[in-house]
Amino acid sequence: MTLDLRGTPCPINFVRTKLQLEKMTAGERLEVWLDAGEPIEQVPTSLTVEGYQIESIEDRDSFFVLKVYRPDS
Repeated sequence: MTLDLRGTPCPINFVRTKLQLEKMTAGERLEVWLDAGEPIEQVPTSLTVEGYQIESIEDRDSFFVLKVYRPDS
């Protein structure tokens, strides 16, 4: 599943990402599109603190692609 949060300010982008992950089943992967700057700096860190596993972060020139898994527990 892909969640396009380009243009969404912090901390709303983190909240929307977390809410989407909570709807998913354990082990599912979510692809989140984030802007450069504060979103890509804050969202991965906040998700890690909440127990989510970051698979990768890709720089796609005008935005970043964050791939995150919902944990088993």
